Amino acid sequence: MASPPQRTKRKPVPRHRPRNSGFSRTPPPREDGPQRIAKLLARAGVASRRDIERMIAEGRIALNGEKLTTPATLLTDLSGVTVDGKPVRPAAATRLFRFYKPQGTLTAARDPKGRATIYDKLPPGLPRVMPVGRLDFMTEGLLLLTNDGELKRRLELPRTAVVRQYRARAFGHVTQDQLDRLAEGITIEGIHYGSIIANLERRTSRNFWIELSLTEGKNREVRRVLAHLGLQVSRLIRTAYGPITLEGLEPGDADEVLQAELDAFRAALK
Repeated sequence: MASPPQRTKRKPVPRHRPRNSGFSRTPPPREDGPQRIAKLLARAGVASRRDIERMIAEGRIALNGEKLTTPATLLTDLSGVTVDGKPVRPAAATRLFRFYKPQGTLTAARDPKGRATIYDKLPPGLPRVMPVGRLDFMTEGLLLLTNDGELKRRLELPRTAVVRQYRARAFGHVTQDQLDRLAEGITIEGIHYGSIIANLERRTSRNFWIELSLTEGKNREVRRVLAHLGLQVSRLIRTAYGPITLEGLEPGDADEVLQAELDAFRAALK
């Protein structure tokens, strides 16, 4: 079975950068005026806006002891707001982490079947974080984690068009011309997948590596598109999410994105 191309080794990246490593702990910028409670709670890292809307419908969120009935409630801050009876802490400074998700883990908080989740594999010491998007159970590689539900939402929105990069090890036969046609988009079983830039990287017998770049990230998109071309994917690695790369991490490792990198990433979002 073919192995990934050899790359220049870099100094290992620690699971956590030291407290004095240069990333900022300054408070997030203030937003004046009332805001929807769903946005405030997402910003505070309680959950995504969609999850917060569901929590309100379930009667789990209250203001001054009274259960809220709509996520459109406008507030200037979270004073008096409780979730499951517990006061909500003010929003902390936005933080973003890189995590090398190992194979055989779910991007979920828990699994009724008892399978391992990313939270079983995260190194100790991280704050409460949420994954940006998902990776399939057997897909490995870069998963971004944040304490800011609003940033999570922005990075996941299709209109933001953040480029995700993957490397797939596959078995079968495909030509570069076939891969080039993926740039026009493709419809499979009624589902349309947008432009994918794909290039053959290395071949050994009938095993080879393909590099792919896409912006949609639909469920099992890479696997389904390559299967449609008659390929069997034996390994799939996400190597980058926007400008943030996997470089320097091993499966199970995590570290924090420097504040300057995070600021530049946010500024570049549509």
